[in-house]
Amino acid sequence: MAGLKAFPGSFACAAVLAAAAAVAEPVDEVNTEIGNISHILVPTMPATQRPNGMYRFTPPARSFTTDRVGAFPLQIVSHRAPGVFPVHPRSGGESGMFSRWRGTWDQQRARPDRFSVFFDGEGVAFRLAPARRGAVAEFSFEREGVHALVFSSAAKGGAYSLDGATLAGRDSFNGMPVYLHGEFSPAPTAVRNGDRGAVAAVFGSSPERVTFRFAVSYIDDGQARRNFEGDVAGRDFASVAAGARAEWNAKLGRIEVEGGSAAERRVFYTALWRTYERMVNVTENGRYMGYDRKVHETGGVDYYNDDWTWDTYRAAHPLMCILEPEAESAKLASYLRMAEQNPEGWLPTFPNVAGDMHGMNGFHVPALFLDALVKGIGGPDYAAAFRAAAHTERTSSRLPWFRGKACPLDAFYEKHGYFPALWPAKDGGWAKDPEWPAEAKHDERRQSVAVTLAYSYDSWCIAELARRFGTKEDVAEFERKSRNYRNLWNAKTGFFHPKDSEGRFIGPIDYRYAGGQGARDYYDENNAWTYVWDVQHALPELVEMLGGPAAARGKLDAMFNEPYGRERWQYYNVLPDSTGEMGMFTMGNEPSFHIPYMYNFAGAPHLTQKTVRKVLRAWFRDDLMGMCGDEDGGGMSAFAVFSMMGFYPVTPGRPEYQWGSPVFSKVTIHLPGGRDFTIEAPESSQDAKYIRSMTIDGASADASTVLPHEILARGAHVKIDMSDRPNPKWGVGR
Repeated sequence: MAGLKAFPGSFACAAVLAAAAAVAEPVDEVNTEIGNISHILVPTMPATQRPNGMYRFTPPARSFTTDRVGAFPLQIVSHRAPGVFPVHPRSGGESGMFSRWRGTWDQQRARPDRFSVFFDGEGVAFRLAPARRGAVAEFSFEREGVHALVFSSAAKGGAYSLDGATLAGRDSFNGMPVYLHGEFSPAPTAVRNGDRGAVAAVFGSSPERVTFRFAVSYIDDGQARRNFEGDVAGRDFASVAAGARAEWNAKLGRIEVEGGSAAERRVFYTALWRTYERMVNVTENGRYMGYDRKVHETGGVDYYNDDWTWDTYRAAHPLMCILEPEAESAKLASYLRMAEQNPEGWLPTFPNVAGDMHGMNGFHVPALFLDALVKGIGGPDYAAAFRAAAHTERTSSRLPWFRGKACPLDAFYEKHGYFPALWPAKDGGWAKDPEWPAEAKHDERRQSVAVTLAYSYDSWCIAELARRFGTKEDVAEFERKSRNYRNLWNAKTGFFHPKDSEGRFIGPIDYRYAGGQGARDYYDENNAWTYVWDVQHALPELVEMLGGPAAARGKLDAMFNEPYGRERWQYYNVLPDSTGEMGMFTMGNEPSFHIPYMYNFAGAPHLTQKTVRKVLRAWFRDDLMGMCGDEDGGGMSAFAVFSMMGFYPVTPGRPEYQWGSPVFSKVTIHLPGGRDFTIEAPESSQDAKYIRSMTIDGASADASTVLPHEILARGAHVKIDMSDRPNPKWGVGR
């Protein structure tokens, strides 16, 4: 046996069958390699799992350019985390069986429904098919010599028990136990034990194939066994892979696209696929492990986890409000359970199965609830959501990357309406004054402008919830806080500008580089040019603050053309997260997502159409470097899904979208209940990116750039006449 020929029906065979098929299915359009080489930061992960599946597998190589790999985890607990239950194959002698393994790999084929790779240094072919809570894995040992699978642990205290053909394991993630139950076929011929709980299952010495069926649990080893019995026991690779393929086709098929290039269709369906990685449904037979480390019954509403709201509130959750309203309802109910099960009663910001990682700045969970509420999604206790959101905002600290009670900086914010900034050192480095609270993370700084703007938006969301579920006093409080962005507006420069604790503007400063590493003294990962536009709830007012539509257009034009003022490597040395640049615009970072649509608010929709298409063509491509920033588990991909369809949710929490420029000649969204929302733009092409005219169900829709959610949700037919020449009058009112 040589290479992948060891696996009948493997990718080589599948490719032949796919080529013979008359029509490719949606999952065949997915190219998991898009972005597997990073521009600077973290590459995309070609994950193999069911849609929102609890079981997740990512390849041992964290980047396509990696040549040597170590033991690879059988389960990824949280997005981009190292994983648990590391395993590696050995082929040869028993000497050094437990030594550190650094294998070489080749011929990787990662798909949503299956994965395979050839470890050429060991002569072992590996493939895997995912179930909901486990997988079927096969190792084909192609060489003579002792064959073994060596299992170790990702954390201290991990251990395995191998009894005949049955392997039971325990590992941990951030202190939370994870359990494994698996069975080998054939059974091992011998067992070898190593240090720190490692175990080796030893097989034969002639070329052979070993099948390992396994499942994981966050509850206990008994539940891991039940997950095994329910998901993979007695099932072969082909049937599990076919089940995964069917699930993916059902999900991806909810949006049908026609026209566009083959590359554009691959970019679109790959982006749509990525939006189904998270949140993860961790329900196990009607039960789940809660934040209080107790097992709870779901009561028929599935429990989800693993989310980074700073990334996903902008477009990923709004997309699921359209495609998966029932699942979105369960996700929000899960957030309420998390709040109920932690002693502070706080809503998390970056939840995973082990607790709240509490990343980045801001508190954007209220946006998830408000957006779902105004879009008519039932199920969650929205009154309880308001109470939890208000309580969290009032009592937890606003310090970035810190989960703890309010500190003196929060007291200052409550009194003065902004986070105070520190003056820079004379050398231009990080701030000189050592007035940091002890709780703050030194390398993340206080991000004074970013925090103030983020909490202004979050307070607007809470105020809107308060209108329905709170008191007049609640509404007044959060409405006042929602206007705090005004306290940092510098009308002379047209930027949100850091102030010190005495109310003085810091500076003068260079808005491109101010704030030290990552601009984190004042902004966060992006410079002041990005944060000009970071008031999603007050964009019409922002246009007036800038001096009106013409001045706002000028500001946008200036941003897209502002030079670095230094060598490019010097820019990245200060702002490594600001990738996907067009001038000072950074497509590769989340606060920039809505900026191309700002031309709509500035009275120039044709420039939104031009800019969105340029962004898509430059930074979302069908190649290994086709993702310009950290994708973050569906956050950035959701921007591409919306924008390629032709509209975008600029302000989550408002039941509307802004029109951009549809890439495809026809898009059909199959809505729940059997309704369809269809966009036809037959002339659309790379050049014909401009909207000449539009009708919705036969009625003219030329006066506004707004697509109301109610029109989308009821199902409608949109017809767009596209042109290769702009129509500056479209969408600006009559």
